[in-house]
Amino acid sequence: MSPVAWAMLAVFVSVVFLTVIIAWGKVQPLIAFVLTSLLAAFLLGMPIATIPKAIEKGIGDLLGSLTIIICIGAVFGKLIAESGAAQRIAGYLIGVFGERRMAIALMITGFVAGIPLYYNVGFVLLIPLVFSLVYQTGRPAVALAIPLVCGLSVAHGFLPPHPSPTALAGQFGADIGRTLLLGMVVAIPTLVIAGPLFARTLRNIKSRPGALFKPELKPESELPGAFNSFITALLPVWLLGGFTVLLLYPSANQDLNTIVNFFANPLIIMLVAYALAVLTLGLGRGHKLSSVMGGAGEALRDVAPILLVIAGAGALKQVLVESGVSAELGRSLSTLPVPPLVLGWLIALILRICLGSATVAGLTAAGIVAPLVASTGTDAGLMVLAVGAGSLMCSHVNDSGFWMFKEYMGLSLKDTFRSWTLMETLVGLFGLLFVMILSVFI
Repeated sequence: MSPVAWAMLAVFVSVVFLTVIIAWGKVQPLIAFVLTSLLAAFLLGMPIATIPKAIEKGIGDLLGSLTIIICIGAVFGKLIAESGAAQRIAGYLIGVFGERRMAIALMITGFVAGIPLYYNVGFVLLIPLVFSLVYQTGRPAVALAIPLVCGLSVAHGFLPPHPSPTALAGQFGADIGRTLLLGMVVAIPTLVIAGPLFARTLRNIKSRPGALFKPELKPESELPGAFNSFITALLPVWLLGGFTVLLLYPSANQDLNTIVNFFANPLIIMLVAYALAVLTLGLGRGHKLSSVMGGAGEALRDVAPILLVIAGAGALKQVLVESGVSAELGRSLSTLPVPPLVLGWLIALILRICLGSATVAGLTAAGIVAPLVASTGTDAGLMVLAVGAGSLMCSHVNDSGFWMFKEYMGLSLKDTFRSWTLMETLVGLFGLLFVMILSVFI
């Protein structure tokens, strides 16, 4: 067997091993990634003495640039949730759009609130709003819920500072601010198609939610104002987008460029956004600092499993790099008659079906296709979005999101596949389509 064929077989065996121990063995993803990294290193003939250092380096390198950004993002999102800002955003949009366009209002709610909120947090926080509207209007629950969860899903898959696109940007060397702007271009038309338009086909699905999920919302008097809620929740987007534009047109004044570069750093942007949120949603509304900071510990506990998945993916990536197989695979894959963006999407899709977790699928795919970005000149930001789109495809019984939607909505398996799984698949398909269209113009 030729060295290239053996390298590809070794990677294939390692990915199958990872899939089996996570999907069927229920091994914790960090441990699964480390075990897979060891297997891959042995199969690829790495010197034994270098294997532990490669694993440690991979974990440290990937977490080093992301940990603070992701942790501050989690704390920021928790504050948006606990302050009632997300509830205010939803209520305001529904009031503006009216009952006939409620699906559009919920789509925008999921998308806007989904930018600072992690998916599971956003789902648990916002789904009671759907039931509140169902009880008030008698409209079908699934047709109202799909635009909302689609907004959350699109933000989760395409837009930094969410963990997966942020980590993918780090893997591919993509600029986070530019990736956010490109992600907006891809996300908005994808959201319209997979959200309210698709929801029109779901009006006949019957939902039987349990009493547990009846809404418990804050009274109006305890909510922040609509302007305050919108501006603060979207502050990371305003700052990332604004500074990215400024970097495209540098000033003749070098001192000014230095200041702009400092504040354009995602770490600084998240710190500034969180500090202002503490002021506008907490202290400025008469809350004590201790109560405003109360949710930080819980937010960090929620984000810890995501960080561990990212750490494990970094270990496997480093083994593939140091063994030389990453570059070899990049050269081999670049000869396939498939565009690199489609190839990244396809590998992420296969891993998503096998593993369930969109984050695990995306980061594992990134370790395999990262050399293509350099060897083929593919736009790194577009590769982040293509892999992100593939990682959202075909959610089924091995995905926690599938079961959350099924149980909250009180659906049969058939209706969950018909609504949730098809929605996620439409996001992945149209996400890739708009990435490919965008690639023509970049």
